[in-house]
Amino acid sequence: MNQQIEIPVTGMTCSACVRNVERALSKQEGVDEAVVNFATERATVRYDQDTLKVPDLIARVEKAGYGVATGELELPITGMTCAACVRNVERAVGRVDGVLDTTVNLATEKARVRYVPGLVSRHDLVAAVEKSGYGVIDLSADDAPEDAEAQARQAEIDRQQRLIAIGTVFTLPLFALSMLRHLMHNIGWIAETFPWLMWGGWPFVFGALATPVVALLGRQYIVGAYKSLRNGTANMDVLVAMGSLAAYLYSLGALVAILAGRVSPQANAEYFETAAVILTLITVGKFLEARAKGRTSAAIKKLIGLTPKTALVMRNGTEQTVSIEAVVPGDRVIVKPGERIPVDGVVIEGRSAVDEAMLTGESLPVNKTAGSEVIGATINKQGRLVIEATHIGSETALAQIVRLVQQAQGSKAPIQRVADRVSGVFVPIVIALASLTFIGWLIAGVGFTTALINAVAVLVIACPCALGLATPTAIMVGTGKGAEMGVLFKSSEALESAKRLQTVALDKTGTITKGQPSVTDIIAADGFTEDDVLRLAASVEQASEHPLGEAVVQASQQAGLSLGNPDGFEAVSGRGVQGMIDGQSVHVGSPRYAQEMGHDTTALDETITSLQRRGRTAVLVGVDGDTAGVLGIADTVKNTSRQAIATLKALGLEVVMITGDNQLTAEAVGEEVGVDEVLADVLPGDKAEAVKRLQQGGKHVAMVGDGINDAPALAQANVGIAVGTGTDIAMEASDVTLMSGDLQGVARAIKLSRMTMRTIYQNLFWAFIYNILLIPVAMSGYLQPMLAAAAMAFSSIFVVTNSLRLRGQTVERDGTEDDTLRSLDTAEAVTSH
Repeated sequence: MNQQIEIPVTGMTCSACVRNVERALSKQEGVDEAVVNFATERATVRYDQDTLKVPDLIARVEKAGYGVATGELELPITGMTCAACVRNVERAVGRVDGVLDTTVNLATEKARVRYVPGLVSRHDLVAAVEKSGYGVIDLSADDAPEDAEAQARQAEIDRQQRLIAIGTVFTLPLFALSMLRHLMHNIGWIAETFPWLMWGGWPFVFGALATPVVALLGRQYIVGAYKSLRNGTANMDVLVAMGSLAAYLYSLGALVAILAGRVSPQANAEYFETAAVILTLITVGKFLEARAKGRTSAAIKKLIGLTPKTALVMRNGTEQTVSIEAVVPGDRVIVKPGERIPVDGVVIEGRSAVDEAMLTGESLPVNKTAGSEVIGATINKQGRLVIEATHIGSETALAQIVRLVQQAQGSKAPIQRVADRVSGVFVPIVIALASLTFIGWLIAGVGFTTALINAVAVLVIACPCALGLATPTAIMVGTGKGAEMGVLFKSSEALESAKRLQTVALDKTGTITKGQPSVTDIIAADGFTEDDVLRLAASVEQASEHPLGEAVVQASQQAGLSLGNPDGFEAVSGRGVQGMIDGQSVHVGSPRYAQEMGHDTTALDETITSLQRRGRTAVLVGVDGDTAGVLGIADTVKNTSRQAIATLKALGLEVVMITGDNQLTAEAVGEEVGVDEVLADVLPGDKAEAVKRLQQGGKHVAMVGDGINDAPALAQANVGIAVGTGTDIAMEASDVTLMSGDLQGVARAIKLSRMTMRTIYQNLFWAFIYNILLIPVAMSGYLQPMLAAAAMAFSSIFVVTNSLRLRGQTVERDGTEDDTLRSLDTAEAVTSH
């Protein structure tokens, strides 16, 4: 069947691009016609739906070298109970034309959908989810999305709590009476003490007590099982429904036999209590699991709740309290001592110390004066501040942090593939084992009743929920804890990769050092004065944006020198700058650059070497082919860098410094901070190649940097870590962002990764070993269905609460790790093999 769609294409620059895209699409088998409009940047494609799908067309466009504009939205899903439900929703949404990728997270109960705008709407996606047997929370109410979703989640928890109350009212007396009645046949004094237990009407009373439990509590599992089977899959609901209905329907059959006179009422032939207890215990487990899962996102909820609801602004000469939504960029916002800063901004009046611990993890307040940037939701500790709002709403740093954490929490870690593969075949295998158990016990001659009870135990003991929750719950808690410490993981894959790191490569300027160099030495050659050298160098450098150039200009301003205007300014990346000053050709840069420009540096070689040995960067100044002098510039090391590097080495990591400085200067800094290796004279464009060399032999390498020229190296590394004091480009290219410029954050990120992965290993170990050990026990007839139900409920709760332990773990700032983590190595070793 023919279908016509419009694909938004990106990356086209001319009519030749139009032909390239049209040719690429037309060559695809199944495409009847492809027409590209350069003005609207859309490709109209008519194709055979039976032959092609939208992702095939997208892949064709991308293969031609162009991109396709995509959108992303999040759907809060209801009704999921296990990993099989995750696959059901992913499959249902993935079938919608225009959907490129779907990731469903059982812990957050959210589906993240990447789609082609214009080809699919939210309504289409909701319809697909509902058709597959699940629900989507409506966020169209007046409340904020997170409020509406929280209310819906709480309503579901309240519903489960009501069902538990109903189940308890009917199940407790049913269980107590039926157990006494069963014991009566083995213990004589019970029959003598409670003669009324011999009454022949008890089986019918038990049936009356069990029926409301099966009807009310069992309905959600029976309906879920039906929808799952209707879609050609099987989930946890199938196992629970089969197990509880088998016991209930068998007991109904026993009642019919009693009425027909074929079975004595005192024969204990019915098992109503089994069905009721199974459903009540599993519902209790479901309720506790839902409450615990809600706590896994506590960190993100805490962040969302930090922003004040109102702000005090100065308008028309008066102070007015307005809602946070009414603040606009440019507003003057007044923040009194003890108040939270409502928006991102710049201080224009006042002096204070601001507590930024909730964003950076640093406990010490940061001094703020006029010109200082402040971040929304941080706390003004001392003086009154007046700030000019620069970013509001979704543009604030806090909003971006929340989005980044939610993105990481919604992604799947590579280790989850193991659980996904097992979950794909888990339920069918359990049903097969239960059938085998039933047939085996029948052949063994124990009778229909015993064979059925043993089969029910197998159905109920199996727990695919624990497998589905093992990874995402730990990822949620780990990324949330990271956000509280000022460590932001872009994805769960980054969180997992950080554990495997062997080498950490550190950029020098702005990462190890403060990134604020200053001129420390001025040495003039014969025929020039120190002021001549500084004035000429600063006159050229005032057109440069390089930190060293800024240091030279700042030194000239402090000296009160009058600068000339540069003509023909040119910057040579990683080498230096040149320009005409008052008719003179001036070159300022590295010794290598000076030599390339034909300057004789021989007379200053000893001076240059001396500066470099003292950790100074030597900058030569050449005028009209002569060497005028040399400037010594030093960038001081951050106070915490040495301790941070010592911590990394204590974690068993090799620490390497990469810098464009010459070998002598680099080695002086490297020796001061204690790195293992120094890679010097590395041009900005070669940093990625340096990382690649470190990766030889399969080494896992992290690159830590803050500048634009670090972006390629950050992308090349196994884990790119950007310090938050750096540029947006560096943070965009990185896998991890540190909200503070403190290198201690690198060690925290790695230790948090190790803690989280150990928790995941524990969870997977428990989930696998639980099923491996207890399913055979149930098949052997040594496990009652009621105990199996309790164990199944406990399995999921254990996994979630074990993940929650991460919230209480501490990430030490020295080289040691929490002692409790050392005991986890055994579980990690078992699951990793």
